[in-house]
Amino acid sequence: MSQLCLPLPLEEPRSEVERSRRRRKRQEPPIQQHQQLVFAFPYSPGPQRPRMRNRRQRPVHPHAAAHALALAHLDLADKIAGNFARRTTHSFDDLRQLAVIGLLKAAARFDGTGGRSFRPYARTYANGEITHYLRDHGFAIKVPPSWRDLFASGQKLLRQGCSPAQLPERLEVTPERWREILNACSIKVVALQPDC
Repeated sequence: MSQLCLPLPLEEPRSEVERSRRRRKRQEPPIQQHQQLVFAFPYSPGPQRPRMRNRRQRPVHPHAAAHALALAHLDLADKIAGNFARRTTHSFDDLRQLAVIGLLKAAARFDGTGGRSFRPYARTYANGEITHYLRDHGFAIKVPPSWRDLFASGQKLLRQGCSPAQLPERLEVTPERWREILNACSIKVVALQPDC
C-alpha cells in the first residue's frame, strides 16, 4: 500500500476583523500548526502496469486504409472545390464535401498496381462527383457554359456590392445580352402534384 500525506493547517475559527487586529499589534506572521492527513491506496503502480486478461481488441474498420489514403489527399479536394467555386454560384464548403466523397470512392477502388499514382486517379473521381452534382442540381434549361460563367460572375459582383445597372458594363456584355443571360439562368423548376 502506498500513502499520500498532506499537511492541513489547524487554526481556531476567528473572524476576519480579529485576525487583522492581532496582526497589526504583533507585526509577526501568524503561527500555524499542522496535522497530517494520510490517504491509503490499495496498490502502488510498479514499473509495469498489470496486464488485463481477456481484454477485447477493437476490430479494425474494413476501410481504414482507404480512409487514411483519402485523408492524406485533402489538399486535392480543396484545390478542386476552389476551382469549381470560382466558376459557379455554389459554396466552397458544399463542393469540398463532394470532392471528399469522390476521394473516398477513389480510395476504395484504388489498388496501386501497375505503378499508378493515386492523385491523378482521385482527381478524376472528385471532379466527376462535383460535375454530376452540378448537372443534377444545375440549370433547368440548356444554357451555354459561357452564359453560366457570366451569370456566376454577375452574382458574385452583386454580393460584393455592385449595382445591377453596372453589371453589363463590368462583365463587358450589352444590356440586352445580360437580360437574356439573366432570364435563362434564373428559371426555376417547380414540381406540380396533381390533385387526387
